[in-house]
Amino acid sequence: MSSIPDIDDSTPLAAQLAEDTRRRMTLQGLQYPKPDRTRIITVANQKGGVGKTTSTVNLAASMAQGGLNVLVIDSDPQGNASTALGVDHHSGVPSIYDVLVDGMSMAETVVPCPEFPNLLVVPATIDLSGAEIELVSLVSRETRLRRALDDYLTQRDEQGLPRIDYVFVDCPPSLGLLTVNAFVTGREVLIPIQCEYYALEGLSQLLKTIEMIQAHLNRELHVSTILLTMYDGRTNLAQQVVGEVREHFSAQTLDTTIPRSVRVSEAPSYGQTVVSYEPTSTGALAYRQAAYEMACKLQHDH
Repeated sequence: MSSIPDIDDSTPLAAQLAEDTRRRMTLQGLQYPKPDRTRIITVANQKGGVGKTTSTVNLAASMAQGGLNVLVIDSDPQGNASTALGVDHHSGVPSIYDVLVDGMSMAETVVPCPEFPNLLVVPATIDLSGAEIELVSLVSRETRLRRALDDYLTQRDEQGLPRIDYVFVDCPPSLGLLTVNAFVTGREVLIPIQCEYYALEGLSQLLKTIEMIQAHLNRELHVSTILLTMYDGRTNLAQQVVGEVREHFSAQTLDTTIPRSVRVSEAPSYGQTVVSYEPTSTGALAYRQAAYEMACKLQHDH
């Protein structure tokens, strides 16, 4: 028996197991606090591959699992959020494209996520890739998404449907008209930042864009949340990035970091979020913890 090492928190694996167990116990059957009004959050980072869509769908799924009513608007032509939430988004499906370009009512495009019926999705189809160009010539092109969402939320009220607690808008990794529409719609911005080289590069560009939107198109917009993703605690680099981000954005940065994880990256190929695909995995627990932290933290901010 002596060949089996004692488990202690000093090895990275043991520390991770201890952390996962603690999280699982804390999160078990937890009901998330409901905000006093619908919170509309745009998830943005024009740098690709930082875990933007992954964070959108997993935070949304965690909140839905915690008893909240959530709407995800997929505003990225790649439609990865739609894929991960298991909703159909082949060309011709009523989608965000029809809302933005043809003025279709959002209610006609909303579909429930199969895993969580209280998580609704407005899918993105490939048609959306042409929307950047088509929007240019349209009247009030920057505010089309905001008006459509406001109408939809009002309509739900009038029909006596339960209030949506959180809206997440997933943007393409660029700063074109689709992203501008998302910024005009949101009242808060969530920025996922990966714990890697050049993490803060491009962030100043993003913050400048947000300031410009604040000044001209949407007074209420503010960066409320920063989420550190793809964290690998074994590297000095990751710890350095975390330190730097916390130093610059201490109030906005969540305590919970999202680890690098195979489970998180493979879940979408099964048309699922990691929260339903592998609920006890490190990645799922981290997203659930982050979502709970957001729900509690932003209760106090309002």
